[in-house]
Amino acid sequence: MSQTRLEGPEFPATSGTTKSIVVLLHGYGADGADLIGLAPELAKFLPDTAFYSPNAPHPCEMSPFGRQWFSLASYDPEMLRRNAETMPTALKALAQGARENTAHIENFIEDVLDQHSLEANKLALVGFSQGTMMALQFAPRYKKQIAGVVGFSGALLGTDTLAGEITSRPPVTLIHGSADPVVPVQASKLAQAALGENGFDVSYHERPGLPHGIDGEGLAIAANFLREKLS
Repeated sequence: MSQTRLEGPEFPATSGTTKSIVVLLHGYGADGADLIGLAPELAKFLPDTAFYSPNAPHPCEMSPFGRQWFSLASYDPEMLRRNAETMPTALKALAQGARENTAHIENFIEDVLDQHSLEANKLALVGFSQGTMMALQFAPRYKKQIAGVVGFSGALLGTDTLAGEITSRPPVTLIHGSADPVVPVQASKLAQAALGENGFDVSYHERPGLPHGIDGEGLAIAANFLREKLS
């Protein structure tokens, strides 16, 4: 596993003093620039927070410009929608890819915390789609407890191994559009159930009619969660 530090756009604390950190994990085929645009809006609620949006470590197999955290070559959202009962098995098949790449996130987080002389409880993760899959793979298995995880339009992979691998239980809020054609909304419902069964403080917010994306109401939910957990 490469130990090269991830790179990507940053948005400094608007107050001029960094008391907390939010790391934004983008989706498949995008890059850090895709989510850093959330920072100015979130900063209205979090003036003492610095935002980092690293690029995933690998070139995207389906795009000449984007990045990926792991391969989705075998992922078929249409199959998941047609056969909802097979979703846990299908998501399990993706877990190894996520597992193999969490070290990149850990190294990046450790560097950022050291840079600002902050503890892990002053850092939160915000993921979108594959970025949410990475956040939910990483945070419960990180040796330190972070402030929280916001997961937009994602999924919890490898639920069958979660119970035996938990080392921390940060609070989690999941936000998902009911009309998502890329990651079916049932994925977040399964994540909520699995996290709840394993002792996590987890909330779920469904956005009616929303496709694969983040709307204003979802962003407000995230901002309020982050403000509470990072205060």
